[in-house]
Amino acid sequence: MEKNTFTVLGDDGKEITCHVLFTFESDETKKNYIVYTDNSKDSQGNTQVFASIFDPNDPETKLEPIETDKEWKIIETILTTLQEEVQKQNKEESDEQ
Repeated sequence: MEKNTFTVLGDDGKEITCHVLFTFESDETKKNYIVYTDNSKDSQGNTQVFASIFDPNDPETKLEPIETDKEWKIIETILTTLQEEVQKQNKEESDEQ
């Protein structure tokens, strides 16, 4: 396994390579989260992004589902902030050209 990728088994038993976008620990929930993609697209053509709870100290960690609205809100806030930063950076780069 590469540092920024991992493999999961799909419903059909085939291996799916996932790419880690970022990980973080929430001060609020005291849990560690992993945000990742398998580069699949949704019906609007957007890259699908997933999130799970994980234990960074366990090399055999299992991804656990996120079950509360509070946790999803924390993750959505971080994703929105990162997306805004990328868009801002892309705009600044295109303005320089």
